[in-house]
Amino acid sequence: MPGYYDIDDIIMEEEPISVVFQVGAHGVGLLDPGSETNNVENGAKVDLPFWLAHELYLRQAVSISVPACFSQKTRKEIQADAACVDLRIRCPYFYELGCKIVPCKVSDKSIGSFLHYAFTGRYKEILSKSHSASVVTVPKFSTRLTKEESQLFEAARSSMLAFKKWRLGGSRLEKASILGRKRKTTIPACPSTP
Repeated sequence: MPGYYDIDDIIMEEEPISVVFQVGAHGVGLLDPGSETNNVENGAKVDLPFWLAHELYLRQAVSISVPACFSQKTRKEIQADAACVDLRIRCPYFYELGCKIVPCKVSDKSIGSFLHYAFTGRYKEILSKSHSASVVTVPKFSTRLTKEESQLFEAARSSMLAFKKWRLGGSRLEKASILGRKRKTTIPACPSTP
């Protein structure tokens, strides 16, 4: 869950997104490197960090274009063989960015289903490699994974290592020491009858 202090969320929101200004903006010419004035004209296409693009979108000042990492070329590659596509090069926070772009009503309405297809296609391979990959092949495989996939891969790998350790005689369940002690039984004193 993203949070104010989550460094991954902060870095993800720095991803550049192409936007088209729906209104002219005065005094923000620095945002448009091609602008000769200190203004951004209506219809100007500018790359902005996601956090700024999202805020401007909420104020209906810009429309957000589909990011390059969700292009048709990437979709065709994932449809061909999802496990072999290097998503880290396209966007290290591929899934998280996609989930934040979907509510922005970009021109492409199929990003949500595409994210689902990409994740389910890669999920099986990630779990399979995490359980069976040798130490030599792990670095080559993990360089293609996004941040979210890397966390999933490491969690599955550590879980499998803990299971193997337990299975080979690691720490077993033991009886608590308190259960081994016996209580002193006291016989209640019966009242004497005369």
